[in-house]
Amino acid sequence: EFNKGIQKEGIQLVDVRTPNEYNKGHIKNAILIDFFENNFKEISTKKLDKKKPVYLYCRSGGRSARAAKMYKEAGFTKVYNLLGGFNAWSAKGLKIEK
Repeated sequence: EFNKGIQKEGIQLVDVRTPNEYNKGHIKNAILIDFFENNFKEISTKKLDKKKPVYLYCRSGGRSARAAKMYKEAGFTKVYNLLGGFNAWSAKGLKIEK
């Protein structure tokens, strides 16, 4: 489902891992917004459009689940979290970029 969703036009794909994790491999077209940054919420609201769907992932699903909750509270209406995170994505042999 997540993979189908990120193929659509006008979506926002966000990797909330650290820059080091991102540089080791990420899903194509993902933008990096490090969840551990002090101003994560502020950076997110500046970079992202609340009206467009947001697809989130992290390493295993924990950080992105917390980020999804924050985004919903901030007024984002369509927020999707990759269950199992990047680990699950990689384990299925889905395409990544480095």
